[in-house]
Amino acid sequence: MFIFAAVTSAHAAPTKTETVVLITIDGLRWQEVFRGADKAFFDQEAYIAHKKTHDAFKTKFGLEAPEASRSALMPFFWNTLAAHGQLYGNRDKGSVGTLTNAYHFSYPGYSEILTGFADDARITSNDKFPNPNRTVLEWLNAMPENAGKVAAFGSWDVFPYIINEERSGVPVNAGFEAYDGRGQSVGLLNNLQEKIPSPWDTVRLDAFTMGFARAALASEKMKFVYISLGETDDFAHDGHYDQYAHAAHRSDQAIAELWAWLESDARYRGKTTLLITTDHGRGSDSLEAWKHHGRFPYTREDGTKAVSNFKGDDAIWMAAVGPDTPVLGEISGGEPVALTQVAATAAKLLGYDYEGSHESLKAGEPIDGMIGQ
Repeated sequence: MFIFAAVTSAHAAPTKTETVVLITIDGLRWQEVFRGADKAFFDQEAYIAHKKTHDAFKTKFGLEAPEASRSALMPFFWNTLAAHGQLYGNRDKGSVGTLTNAYHFSYPGYSEILTGFADDARITSNDKFPNPNRTVLEWLNAMPENAGKVAAFGSWDVFPYIINEERSGVPVNAGFEAYDGRGQSVGLLNNLQEKIPSPWDTVRLDAFTMGFARAALASEKMKFVYISLGETDDFAHDGHYDQYAHAAHRSDQAIAELWAWLESDARYRGKTTLLITTDHGRGSDSLEAWKHHGRFPYTREDGTKAVSNFKGDDAIWMAAVGPDTPVLGEISGGEPVALTQVAATAAKLLGYDYEGSHESLKAGEPIDGMIGQ
């Protein structure tokens, strides 16, 4: 049953944040974020796509100390987010980030992020079906003051269904869709997207996703923009660790360039918060397990039924930076954080108390430490 909650009492305490940009990096493990490139994959021919440049890859990302390695892989995270914001999920230091859905793959993960709860009874696959639950994007978009100021951009072509574009009225540009927005770069990006092949049939290259999102932010002052980058997960499923690491590095660079632009624009400077997270983890107990994640039923060779189980694929991380977020850097210990809290945190940063839309599933509470409360 779909239920709209009243929005007349949705306002919380005022904040400095006027725009939230929520970014997800699909299937990027906490290990790479906090430890850097995993050297166990170095010189493993089965997991290296570009063998002729592998020595250069090792030189760039294979620094001995974890702090140096992670800074090389994701310099924005460690030079800017850690210096001016907050990073959660380093299990080596007792900071635990987790998902709560039973499936540990993308549609359930993204729905959990965007609605604030796991719906294990109905969100059970990655199939293209309209989400029966309302996301925080739809909730915000229903308010008159936010009309035309909420949008989503995703590399994966399932996002129009996860956000339920038809019902919600939230514009969602995803997959290989051309973008009909304004801006000098839009025509060029649309043209290039038609001509540059993607390695995958359902996921475009992230440069187009970020480029279209940048055009939307530039065209007018936005309230909430969601950006989902997908290359990391797909390169991992392909088994190409070097390309997975390069994709993580490019994601970090794209976010750095976005943040620098936001901080240079008078409409956004000092009034914008970035929230960054991932939809799920990956297997962590072997090189082969790293390629995989998710709980899927299957039949063993002896005919018995089982469910896949990849240790560590429920582990996630989060980051935040903005005018309301205290500078705490890399979090050690503390209360666990969960994907169910992202929607309410984003809403509270914008000055709203978020309410979920399910009659029996409650949205998670905001992470007050991200908002200085």
